[in-house]
Amino acid sequence: MSEPVRGPARGALRLGTRRSQLALAQSGQVADAVNRLTGRPVELVEITTYGDVSREDLAQIGGTGVFVTALREALLRGEVDFAVHSLKDLPTAQPDDLVLAAIPEREDPRDVLVARGDLKFTDLPPGARVGTGSTRRTAQLNAYARAHGLSVEVVPVRGNVDTRIGFVRSGDLDAVVLAAAGLNRIGRADEVTDFLSVDMVLPAPGQGALAIECRAGNTSHDSDLIAALGELDDPDTRAAVTAERSLLAALEAGCSAPVGALADLLADGQIVKEMRLRGVVGTTDGSTLVQLSTTGPVPETYDQAMALGRELAAEMLAKGAAGLMGERAQ
Repeated sequence: MSEPVRGPARGALRLGTRRSQLALAQSGQVADAVNRLTGRPVELVEITTYGDVSREDLAQIGGTGVFVTALREALLRGEVDFAVHSLKDLPTAQPDDLVLAAIPEREDPRDVLVARGDLKFTDLPPGARVGTGSTRRTAQLNAYARAHGLSVEVVPVRGNVDTRIGFVRSGDLDAVVLAAAGLNRIGRADEVTDFLSVDMVLPAPGQGALAIECRAGNTSHDSDLIAALGELDDPDTRAAVTAERSLLAALEAGCSAPVGALADLLADGQIVKEMRLRGVVGTTDGSTLVQLSTTGPVPETYDQAMALGRELAAEMLAKGAAGLMGERAQ
């Protein structure tokens, strides 16, 4: 257990968070953990991001950073002491003046279906309308449907969990696809009608993981906070998501690109032997997918995890991945 954070004032630590129900739930869980670590109260500071107010599809507004920039600006202005992000929303390039002090143990990384009549994906009727805001999900769901003779129409949706599930309850859609982690964190896992296997739909890089970010230690307050938050870090999760995000970066793709990736540990009995990294990129109509995997020793350093991602990205680019992503991130 780390020593309590020693800042210039012993008041509440200020945690920057988005205003959504999910963001507040996951930030609240982090706040409780930081309170236990430091003995200091943690105050949630709600911040509206561009991604929260825009009604455009994420693919149109370039999903990279749209949920993150306002939080980071508040950090740099000193309005909050640290921020909690959904890791999959973070751009792959880390600013020099900010640090990911902790990546806690990951929640379930899978995607799930919430469908009318408790239907599973393979039981959806011909022509069923399935909503998602993700080109990654769209590409893989369409590819799976093509391969298994299913007829579904994947349609773009925006909005929070209530809004998206509301489309199903109202009959506007037959189903929506969401992240298991989000539903778990807000206590709504009982509404899931189908857990989508990662063999069917690979999640977004970093899906299910949180990122706790703060300033990069220019003062003793910042340095002490980094040390305290580090107690919440899970090394296996950090290694896995670092490899996944390295793949995304090497593909020069942003958060809204149709790229899926998942790194998991392979064990022999109780002994973890290797890390497997799987990646996929495809056209949104599902007509073409490049899906590959690589396996290597469990990364012990940041550089080793980055190398695993770059290695798989190079193989995917050699198989034509670049031509499947549309406009690549700058």
